[in-house]
Amino acid sequence: MDHSLSNQQSTRRHWMQSSATGLAMLAAAAGAGENQHADKDKTDAPIAQRKRIRQSLVHWCYAPAWPDVEAFCRVAVRLGVPSIELIDPKHWPMLKKYGLTCAIAGSHGYKTGFNNPGEWEQCLEILRTRISQAAEFGCKRVITFTGMANGISKAEGADNCVTGLKKIVGEAERHDVTLCLEMLNSRDNSHPMKGHPGYQGDHCDYCIDILKRVGSSHLKLLFDIYHVQIMDGDVIRRLREHKEYVGHIHTAGNPGRGELDDTQEIHYPGVMNALLEMGYSGYVGQEFIPTRDAWDGLKQAVRTCDI
Repeated sequence: MDHSLSNQQSTRRHWMQSSATGLAMLAAAAGAGENQHADKDKTDAPIAQRKRIRQSLVHWCYAPAWPDVEAFCRVAVRLGVPSIELIDPKHWPMLKKYGLTCAIAGSHGYKTGFNNPGEWEQCLEILRTRISQAAEFGCKRVITFTGMANGISKAEGADNCVTGLKKIVGEAERHDVTLCLEMLNSRDNSHPMKGHPGYQGDHCDYCIDILKRVGSSHLKLLFDIYHVQIMDGDVIRRLREHKEYVGHIHTAGNPGRGELDDTQEIHYPGVMNALLEMGYSGYVGQEFIPTRDAWDGLKQAVRTCDI
């Protein structure tokens, strides 16, 4: 993968490798599902019909099921989803071939961030490159993170984030690309991609305060519904309160970061309706970890959010 995704991708590679047997089974099931539904889906309309919510697929979650990027692009088209996100820029030309975009680009990974001045140069270098690439391709958002606390207090971490982000937000403004600071949960320690113990920006209001202090229209919040539900709850009220700061949305079922089905507690149709009511026009990225047939899970998720 591109060096600018190394921190984030190393964690994801570790998870994928450590779960190789289970993921292979999921991949086989997804492939079988894709083949089983191929003829029907070629003649039927895309899964998403209303498309009032612009949906996106987060690449890392579904790469084990569709390791071939072109095959995954075909899945997105069949679902009626216009974007595959957090995918290496080397694959962007393939997205373009299928009429897809990248709703949000990856960057320095969550383990490094602006709360630590010693990590600023690394983050800034990667973000400058990614902002330029995103602007050239037409990707309007780039992800960023606070980083891990590692003994830094909340107050000091926030101050550092404000100072550090001010060093790059002007670049984002010049290219008309929006940086999205992601809030992550620090509570779930059951799985490396279900929770991030030690992450500094682990509350919605903490991240919003940083955005307000930086004061740029090109710095917003990546509101991950799964993470917010775990740490803060009150999802719809928070979306309405902070609507001017919401730059991107992620989904997953809670508990477990699984499918958007009846085994989890978040009522996604209600959340999607709230997004429409508040005038949200950005993307909603499906970011659940499949626990069963990945194709069936994605169909269910896309239908659920196609309000």
